[in-house]
Amino acid sequence: MTAFTPNNFDGHWFFRYKLYHIPFWCAYQYLWWVIAIGNPVKAAESILLTAFSVKFLFYLAFQILAVCFNLYYLIPRYLEKGRFWQYGVFLALTVIAASWLIVPGYYLVSAVAGKTMDQLYGSTNCFYFFISNAFPSTLASMTLAMSIKLTKNWIQTQRRQVLLEKENLETELKFLKYQFNPHFLFNTINSIFFLIHKNPDMASASLAKFSEILRHQLYESNDQQIPLDKEIAYLENFIELEKLRQNKNVEVVFNAPDNGAHLGIAPFILMNFVENAFKHVSKHTDKPNWIKMAIRLNDTDLDFSIANSASATAHHEVISYGGIGIRNVQRRLDLVYPGRYELNIQSYPERFEVDLHLNLSKLEAPQFLEKISGNNKARIPC
Repeated sequence: MTAFTPNNFDGHWFFRYKLYHIPFWCAYQYLWWVIAIGNPVKAAESILLTAFSVKFLFYLAFQILAVCFNLYYLIPRYLEKGRFWQYGVFLALTVIAASWLIVPGYYLVSAVAGKTMDQLYGSTNCFYFFISNAFPSTLASMTLAMSIKLTKNWIQTQRRQVLLEKENLETELKFLKYQFNPHFLFNTINSIFFLIHKNPDMASASLAKFSEILRHQLYESNDQQIPLDKEIAYLENFIELEKLRQNKNVEVVFNAPDNGAHLGIAPFILMNFVENAFKHVSKHTDKPNWIKMAIRLNDTDLDFSIANSASATAHHEVISYGGIGIRNVQRRLDLVYPGRYELNIQSYPERFEVDLHLNLSKLEAPQFLEKISGNNKARIPC
């Protein structure tokens, strides 16, 4: 509802912004008359065609004023600011004052109808009208209005909380991705720098692969999902770059399907595991060093397995899951694939294994995504 300050609580403000209260409270008061009389037609006739319409207007006017005063003055100024005892005192005074202001309506009805109070009500005691009718009715109206107001505020708060959580989630996902990308780029640049001194031809080949990797990051890393075959192509480029850097000291096997264009996957979700394998692969001189990777598809289920040989001296470092990269991807899996993934990481003295099961979703228009990606590549060459 409209924000309110004490300085703007006047008749002009009320009639300009809160006229929709009147039909609601008319219906509310009419409902009570129907309950009291037991007949909706006679209740309507009593309100519209007899002197009792005066009493109806007294109830309607003063209860609306009391409700609005509570909702738009007392609650914002006292209740929402934690001044509870002051709010309780002023609320009680408001209910009592509104109830007493309703009582003269009974006497005005008697004057308009030309009958005595005893004839109409069987009593002339104003306190009786206050305690038996006006006060309970006003208290009920205030309770109903506060219930509606507090329920509306709760719903609005819940909606804001959901939007805030969604915004925080998106911010966290972006943070995790950008925390990963500089980490990978730093390692890759170091690899190319190493190759420049060791073998310029290999450095040239590495730069070509690195160009493809940068293109993937620039155009597709901000998408929530990319075609699986593009992620696989990205992994292949990275693997070829690492194979050049390893100088054939590591046997690398990578098996992947060629039918993943119809499935979407979060970008870089597999990359951390591949990078971790190359980072922690053994450096044996007397026995094989190896990395074995495989991607298998069964409808929309993806199974990714990766294992690498490890040296006993690096066992404790490997078991920490490769530091910040793997921790990030585990966090991203929790956020992007909640309840839709299984991750099993095992570390042994001689090898390190990762098994990841993902339930992917189908892309609605993979050809369209392909076209957009192709246009981007043509527009801004790396």
